[in-house]
Amino acid sequence: MMSRSTKILAVFGAALLLPLFLAVVAPGASFSNVANAAEEKEEPKYKNVKTRKRQSVGAKCAKALEKVQPELELENWAGSLAMLKEIEGNAKTCASDYEQVQVWKFSAYVYYSLDDYDSAIRSYKRVVDGVGTPPELRLDTRYTLAQLYTVQEDYKNAALQLEAWMAESAIVGADAKMLLAQIYYQLERKAESLRFVNEAIADVESKAILPKEGWWGLQRVLYYEKNDYKKVINILEKLVKHYPKWTYWRQLGGMYGEREREMDRLVATELVYLNGQLSKESQVLSMAYMYLGAEVPYRAAVIIEQGMKDGIIKRSAKNLEILGTAWYQAKDLNNAVKALEDASKKSDTGNLQARLAGIYLDLGRDASAYKAADRANKKGDVKKPDSNFLVMGNALINLNCYDDAVDAFKKSLKVAKDKKGKRYPRQWIKYAEAEGSRLQKLRDVGATVPGCAKNG
Repeated sequence: MMSRSTKILAVFGAALLLPLFLAVVAPGASFSNVANAAEEKEEPKYKNVKTRKRQSVGAKCAKALEKVQPELELENWAGSLAMLKEIEGNAKTCASDYEQVQVWKFSAYVYYSLDDYDSAIRSYKRVVDGVGTPPELRLDTRYTLAQLYTVQEDYKNAALQLEAWMAESAIVGADAKMLLAQIYYQLERKAESLRFVNEAIADVESKAILPKEGWWGLQRVLYYEKNDYKKVINILEKLVKHYPKWTYWRQLGGMYGEREREMDRLVATELVYLNGQLSKESQVLSMAYMYLGAEVPYRAAVIIEQGMKDGIIKRSAKNLEILGTAWYQAKDLNNAVKALEDASKKSDTGNLQARLAGIYLDLGRDASAYKAADRANKKGDVKKPDSNFLVMGNALINLNCYDDAVDAFKKSLKVAKDKKGKRYPRQWIKYAEAEGSRLQKLRDVGATVPGCAKNG
């Protein structure tokens, strides 16, 4: 599990706290000299830095803090903390306001190194609120506090510290703006969050610097929550270019779909598929449906069939029916029959048998068409029973079973629901009756006429 110290570095992408401390504990450096030097240099990045009397650490305090330095370099945090508590407990060792601030600063660093963030925050707060705290240090510490509060998920205080820092800092970089954007997002201040995200990204792009992946990630989320899919697509197109991940390609395909850019959606999804990144049944079937919608049924059928071979798509009645439909639309009737035959074995209704009957009829397999239509009727729950009886009747005509055909067409007429549905069976009844009568007359005069072959 990631430690909090690792987490803070991962979230914000830089060493956050060390710069405040390493400058004053460098090997071989005198604490008092370093402190004095730090006070002599004005930092132009800060607003409202007033001219002031140079502050310094007295000899007694400097000597005590220099004893702590070796323990810090050895990362003996417990020993360092004990020594600092002893210094703080002796009011005569580091007595001035400025000296007290140095002790609190060291203590905060040690607490941070011990992963005691609550104590580190308390010590940093003392630095911020201290009477002897130089403006530069107060400002730097506010930024550190904002980061620590963020890691602690205390976003309200994080915002207060960072806002105060920004108010005083003459230079507000993209990283700081992005940090505040993240904090505002957690506080549900979405509009402000988006403003700072956009500013941060614009800042780095103006310098021809590539924005960090996470920056575009937060920007994408904010625009998505605003239903601004055009902006989301623009961001995802940048992400797939500069930080290519299959997750982003999948999301981009989905966004293309929201904007009804179906061909772009298909291309994006196909790319993911070809690279083996669609591993769920729903994902592969969704892609097959896209191809069916784009009137490319052959590709849909190939994808479903491959998915079944790979064990991604179950050979359920429903999925086999989809496969059969794809092959049928691709005009590959033989493969359509195979899929629908397998599907019908797994189905409790007569629908698939009815569909098979129609395909058998198209293939000229009239006996199979008749039997499939008959099985459909016996199973029941056929969605279009009138159409099934029409198929049966046509198969029976081809089998020279005209009386049976008439009977089938009459049943179609009976169950048809509208005038259009009744027109076709009426026409077929007339034809079957007339043709049956004609052939019977031929038989009566001794002509050789084929008989009914439905059971042949």
